[in-house]
Amino acid sequence: QVQLVESGGGLVQAGGSLRLSCAASGRIFSSYGMGWFRQAPGKEREFVAAISRSGGITSYANSVKDRFTISRDNAKNTVYLQMNSLKPEDTAVYSCGADWNPYSDYVGRRESEYDYWGQGTQVTVYS
Repeated sequence: QVQLVESGGGLVQAGGSLRLSCAASGRIFSSYGMGWFRQAPGKEREFVAAISRSGGITSYANSVKDRFTISRDNAKNTVYLQMNSLKPEDTAVYSCGADWNPYSDYVGRRESEYDYWGQGTQVTVYS
């Protein structure tokens, strides 16, 4: 079992930056693909970015491509989401998920593929 704890959210002006972290407890972090999803008020949770267990493959939603960067440090059991050029429409609760995938370097873009979730961290971007 994996427990995930997000941090790094906050209030930021449009055009600013934030870095989210997701710390995982439990064993074999490197066997999990990791993803970031977000949910804005009144909307469904949507895919933001994902990274394979090795870190060698990444995937992004079109809305954040070239602005956000996902990375991971397997030695620290942590995945990051660097968010630059933030826009008001990025306002949401951001959650990380862990996808058990020990045999392939796969990135999942669907919520249903993820086995464990953190509680989320609020990101608010004002203009």
